[in-house]
Amino acid sequence: MFSLPLRDDARLGPLEVWHAEEFAAHLDRAREHIRPWVGPSFVTDDVAGARATLRRYAERHADDGARLYGIRRDGVLVGGVMFTAFDAAAGSCEVGCWLAAEGQGLVTPACRALLDWAFTSRGLHRAEWHCRADNERSSAVAKRLGMTLEGVRREAWPYEGTRYDKQLWAVLATEWRALSR
Repeated sequence: MFSLPLRDDARLGPLEVWHAEEFAAHLDRAREHIRPWVGPSFVTDDVAGARATLRRYAERHADDGARLYGIRRDGVLVGGVMFTAFDAAAGSCEVGCWLAAEGQGLVTPACRALLDWAFTSRGLHRAEWHCRADNERSSAVAKRLGMTLEGVRREAWPYEGTRYDKQLWAVLATEWRALSR
């Protein structure tokens, strides 16, 4: 298995079905913190649900689609990043993240690794980032990644009976290459 260093105490690596117990334990610690910001099918309540989520990503990965990676700090799963959508034929993807505790400088370099791979190794043309408009930390990651806010889908994010606006950010391969120089 591969793993990439994000810094001395943190690494990025794939999350696979055999990580179900670890993923479930992580979600037990992070569930209430991340629930408002991620899709409801992602935040499972037990090992069986965690295994189903990991299996869903594994199947999509096998079809050259979505992929899921964990961020481990001092060996403990603290969050992750993913391609929530990946369409090589269309040349586009969507990147996302979740983290139990923000402000540690882990998400941006992890997302950079995914975007570098998507643009450099896979030759994609466009990467998107979707987030609730009131999620300032998520918007800040998109900005740090050099993305442009392309628009807001009004009341497109339902959560607990309320509808929130959803931002759409994107970066093109040409912009990414210019930023990477």
